[in-house]
Amino acid sequence: MQTNHVKNISGLLLATFFISTSSVLGKYIAMPSEVIVWFRSVFAMVVLYAFCRFRKIDLKIQSKRHVLPFIIGGVFMAAHWITYFYALKLSNVAIGILSLYTFPVMIAFLEPLFLKVKFNPIHIILGLLVLLGLYILAPEFDIKNTQVQGVLFGLLSALCYAVRILILKQYVQQYNGVMLMFYQTVIITVLLVPVLFFMDISGFREQLPYLLLLGLLTTAIGHSLMVHSLQFFSASTASIISSIQPVFGILLAFIFLNEIPTWNTYVGGSLILTTVIIESIRSRKG
Repeated sequence: MQTNHVKNISGLLLATFFISTSSVLGKYIAMPSEVIVWFRSVFAMVVLYAFCRFRKIDLKIQSKRHVLPFIIGGVFMAAHWITYFYALKLSNVAIGILSLYTFPVMIAFLEPLFLKVKFNPIHIILGLLVLLGLYILAPEFDIKNTQVQGVLFGLLSALCYAVRILILKQYVQQYNGVMLMFYQTVIITVLLVPVLFFMDISGFREQLPYLLLLGLLTTAIGHSLMVHSLQFFSASTASIISSIQPVFGILLAFIFLNEIPTWNTYVGGSLILTTVIIESIRSRKG
């Protein structure tokens, strides 16, 4: 029993590590963010489709009423990935990933609008903690400052991700998680086809190994492992453990990009991650 628990924890940590590689790869790949996201989606789509066929996962959409929410969810997922890569390129991995990690608190604020749940006043306190953390990350609010622009794009990415989660949350009981991820990549791939004609893709050959890593390791394998891990843990436990993702991302950026976080990043980031952990524990008890 203990061996299985260690194995399951290891699987969840591995999934979190694989997903965290998107930050370094998104910063490193020298192509427009929209183009990176298209290649990420198309490579992940092929692998996820093969996995679904191999595991005989049903790909049929049960109702026509589900098609529009799936499409809207895919649009928000595309916006989330694109704005996240803008955040990484404008600032650095630490600021990009920590700004993105405001999404759990955004979900707490938005959930009453999407689902039949009551708003909890404690979320106001958590929201203020997040705002304080963001202020410490970028104390001088100058829109011309690329660090500030990075924070703003990170927040927009977090908002898109939160909305996407709340849209798809209503369908996770009816559909396999890998199947949902497959359709997300299909929608993003179709949606972003025009970027191949209007944006620079000349660096494709040089960047191919990193694009493959992003599509296969980060997206297809990382997200599939995460979905698999949810069989053994509650969503709250999984989110607490996955709070280590910014730590992985910052460490990878230090090793591969030589990015050294400032004290502002440590303090502001700690406040943001503290709110994520508090909300995860609080929601589990609730």
